[in-house]
Amino acid sequence: MLVTICANVQGMKIKPGSMGKASPPYDVQVVDDEGNIQPPGKEGDVAIRIKPKRPFCFFLKYTDNPEKTAATERGDFYITGDRAVKDEEGYFWFVGRADDIINSSGYRIGPFEVESALMEHPAVAESAVVSSPDPIRGEVVKAFIILSPAFLPCDPEALIQELQNHVKKSTAPYKYPRKIEFVQELPKTAGGKIQRSVLRKQEWSKVKQQLDLPK
Repeated sequence: MLVTICANVQGMKIKPGSMGKASPPYDVQVVDDEGNIQPPGKEGDVAIRIKPKRPFCFFLKYTDNPEKTAATERGDFYITGDRAVKDEEGYFWFVGRADDIINSSGYRIGPFEVESALMEHPAVAESAVVSSPDPIRGEVVKAFIILSPAFLPCDPEALIQELQNHVKKSTAPYKYPRKIEFVQELPKTAGGKIQRSVLRKQEWSKVKQQLDLPK
């Protein structure tokens, strides 16, 4: 069953790039690690209030898996697995899936923003951003990029630096991809959605072998 918890509805002011506002009858909030509601502008987990009353026809539990069910609940809320920021007007701004968030030197970086910045550059046809293990920063941002045909005959090192500078200017400087790999294709689901989890697993396995890090 598909549930729409945020939307832009007719007559509502549209904020390009936002997820819209919470859809009735759901009480949608952004919460911290303890289940406390975050103030506007503060990033956290997108959550749906399920206590004292669970919304009608809403997810109840995983069959025969109480541990997995417990992991979806935090205080009075069901945790969706998405990270976002809620602004002063109640609009939600998507940051990324919780398991896609990159933690680099204490900075939490959502891949969506980096990918969006990369896609603004004419050299980029498609991109996927994941974490890559780093012995100093813990994790760094890595971008897998499919180049536009016009940029295929290029100087890779020069283009990498150009793309890195582009992201630094488009977002915060600490969010730029310290690693960039040009590829011919990206792993996708049958529906065409990029599988970051596949890229992340491959990247971590490869780098850990190179650095001889514990698995």
